[in-house]
Amino acid sequence: MQAQQEPTEGRPGASGSRLRGSGMGSQAIALFLFLGASALVAALGGLATASHVHGWYAAADTAPWSPPNGVFGPVWTVLYAGMGVAAWLVWRTRAEGARTALTAYGVQLVLNLLWTPAFFALYPVLGTPALWIGFVIIVALALAVAATVLLFGPISRTAGLLMLPYLSWVVFASSLNLWAALHN
Repeated sequence: MQAQQEPTEGRPGASGSRLRGSGMGSQAIALFLFLGASALVAALGGLATASHVHGWYAAADTAPWSPPNGVFGPVWTVLYAGMGVAAWLVWRTRAEGARTALTAYGVQLVLNLLWTPAFFALYPVLGTPALWIGFVIIVALALAVAATVLLFGPISRTAGLLMLPYLSWVVFASSLNLWAALHN
């Protein structure tokens, strides 16, 4: 039986992977930028959500397994932080495939940004079709996150693992979106 090769996690001298940026300062700045990108998406999503959570969504028929609204903010905060760290772990390597992996990460980040206004802000304008648009976006998001996990994993096992709770939550959120589209 052949032993499974461990991902290099960006260790200096490991074949196919070298750390990007030589100083702690450049590493810290890059981490700050990745976390900042996640925070920006979170903030923009929060703007799209804020006026609607206590508006139409408060009166909407939500899934019986939907958690209280107060759960979403803390969960998303942790998930966005994990996403940012995961992307940074991949970025900091010069591993083969890192550029492709980060492109997938960017795609899922854009889909994440699109979902919230589609689901929350478009509903007062379009009604139920907005929820179906949101569902299409969140399914595409789940696929993009799954691809990101698969691309991150061989570069950094830690990065791949950090993305798994996010993938699980997006699949869960997809079920909530589907319920809303079917019942509102």
